[in-house]
Amino acid sequence: MAVKFYKKEHQVPLEMHKVRIVQKLFLPPVEKRVEYINEAGNNTFLLQNKDVFMDMLTDSGVNAMSDLQQAAMLRADDSYAGSETCNRLKRALEDVFGTKYFLPAHQGRACENILAEAYVKPGYIIPMNFHFTTTKAHITRLGGEVVELVTASGLEPQNDNPFKGDFDIPALRKLIAEKRDRIPFLRIETGTNLIGGQPISMKNIKEVCALCRENGIRTVIDASLMQDNLYFIKVREPEYKDVPLKDIMHELADISDIIYFSARKLGFSRGGAIITKHENIYREMMEFIPLYEGFLTYGGMEVRSMEAMAQGLYESLDMEIISQGPLFIEYLVKELDDYGVPMVKPAGGLGAHINASAFLPDMPHNVYPAAALAAAVYIAGGIRGMERGTLSEQREEDGTERYAELELLRLACPRRVFTLSQIKYCADRVKWLYDNRELIGGLEWVEEPKVLRFFFGRLKPIGDWQQKLMNKFREDFGDSL
Repeated sequence: MAVKFYKKEHQVPLEMHKVRIVQKLFLPPVEKRVEYINEAGNNTFLLQNKDVFMDMLTDSGVNAMSDLQQAAMLRADDSYAGSETCNRLKRALEDVFGTKYFLPAHQGRACENILAEAYVKPGYIIPMNFHFTTTKAHITRLGGEVVELVTASGLEPQNDNPFKGDFDIPALRKLIAEKRDRIPFLRIETGTNLIGGQPISMKNIKEVCALCRENGIRTVIDASLMQDNLYFIKVREPEYKDVPLKDIMHELADISDIIYFSARKLGFSRGGAIITKHENIYREMMEFIPLYEGFLTYGGMEVRSMEAMAQGLYESLDMEIISQGPLFIEYLVKELDDYGVPMVKPAGGLGAHINASAFLPDMPHNVYPAAALAAAVYIAGGIRGMERGTLSEQREEDGTERYAELELLRLACPRRVFTLSQIKYCADRVKWLYDNRELIGGLEWVEEPKVLRFFFGRLKPIGDWQQKLMNKFREDFGDSL
């Protein structure tokens, strides 16, 4: 839990770890930052890490490992079959979740592929509180359709609902009543990524799972952001205040059918896993692991990553460890909100989310305000954020744009990585940018991939707004980096 300071004005999140390995950072001058973002096609995914000062693109695979994780990696068993590393990971999963059956995969989207291959057919419908980009792509590739049923507050950036990732239960009942025969499973995303890392309540998960059980529909929990969601269940649902985290995990596994996750997030490591208590479900998916991933002892994972995952899963049950991300995010959101920057509130997990539509109110969807803001933030401070808006959608079959419900810029806070001074630097540069937001212009396509375009598409600025922003930076900051 948060440590309180004696003096009110000193209240800041306190790091519950010490730093013993450091990595040197570089902050290129603003002129170089303009050059680098254009070389990258104004896509922050294509920036070189050596040119990034604060990497806030994602929390996936960039979290700091503990000393115990590093030590565990040294005992890895490289055996193809009968690996002790695999046995240790199985025991950790059973202990942490209470599940018996385990299917390994090389990361979370590989788990999504297995689930889609096993259960999705043309015309099928997959209800979700909200979609994630890769999840949706796997389902639509096989002719399925995603139906989003998040509560209305989830799409309202300023709404103070503590669980904006909850399902709209009446809407779910209606969908099941009308289209039950087309629903093979329902997906619950903990820490709903595309709406600002907003959590789902245990109360809502219970209602959803009970309703699905009544109608013979499998329930699938995406637990990639479960660490953050566990924290919010503990601090925002009074009935779980004194419930051990392990008991909450076991309860989730008891009421659902399938849990999958990316260990690049959950567990501070690499790899992924699908787990279940049900042998029949395990066998329905098992055959796809050797086809797409590898043998059942590793599933595309490197054994050292499996050892790190096993240890990291136990660390995910430590409240002092899992609180660090949400507390730092909450601090950054409050700093920016106090500066007048339009933020998604309340603070969620994964990162701080800027409401790009309110930041740039006159910029239309078709010139990608969230992506333009991401490029501008890099120019302002060497900070790499990630667009979560229309650019992250995919076009309709007829080529028209599907405009996102929310245009967000995500400033991810990888766990156990940033210092408080770096967080304050980020807030300062975003504040400067907000005060000069009239200088920011839009983007247009140069190269547009058909699938997951936000990963490797390239754009260019409309007009010379980036040069104007650079000149204003020099005017205000002089020779400072």
